[in-house]
Amino acid sequence: MAYAGKVEYAHARPIRERNKPYYRLAHWPIWIWVFFLAPGPLTFSLFASGFSVANTLWLLIVLLGTGIAGWHAQLPGVEHRPYILRFDEDKPNPLYRRICYTFAWNAALNFALLNLAGLLLAALTGMWRMKQIYHFAYMPLCLTILLLGALGRLPRVGPRTRGEGVERRYFYGTVWAVTAAQTTLLILWKMLPRGRPEDFAKLFVYLAVLAFMGGLAYRGKLYRTRPIVPGEVIVE
Repeated sequence: MAYAGKVEYAHARPIRERNKPYYRLAHWPIWIWVFFLAPGPLTFSLFASGFSVANTLWLLIVLLGTGIAGWHAQLPGVEHRPYILRFDEDKPNPLYRRICYTFAWNAALNFALLNLAGLLLAALTGMWRMKQIYHFAYMPLCLTILLLGALGRLPRVGPRTRGEGVERRYFYGTVWAVTAAQTTLLILWKMLPRGRPEDFAKLFVYLAVLAFMGGLAYRGKLYRTRPIVPGEVIVE
């Protein structure tokens, strides 16, 4: 099916030879968040009960690890210069990019799917079992996503960078949709009481936000969701 949305063209933006310090620094918190979310049950306890000693220790480990990686320009967006300049470049995809984007896919997909499962269960049965869902289902799903990443079966984590101009829109479209839906769900969770009508409302709104933001991303209406045609400059 031909893409009917907007595209970006090479003449519209210059090639950036180096990433400015503020740009590099602004990308560091993104990867802190991605890896901080990696132990799902621990993250669930954070939202359920607040910061614990384990959360604090894990955050310190993530700060140290990502800080060292960022200092050595081994995080996407934290490099001294953009690794990818043009979408049709067929370059090796560095290991650090493959690892980072694989864990980013886990952060985007795992929590969204498990929260959807919990919402469905609550709406259909009236029972909330989020703790049990995270305890038993998070790790198998995480390992599946990591395996797909290791095999290069996820956008932006393949062994080569050719196709990045299209693959990045799948990634950013997912991030837009999941972030908006999860934020909305958190607000509804705090505002609405427990009950079957309220649970159905949460489920409906959650799915509606996912569909709405996904539709905007598909049409290229959101930042970084337009495909980059051959010759278009990519600025990470």
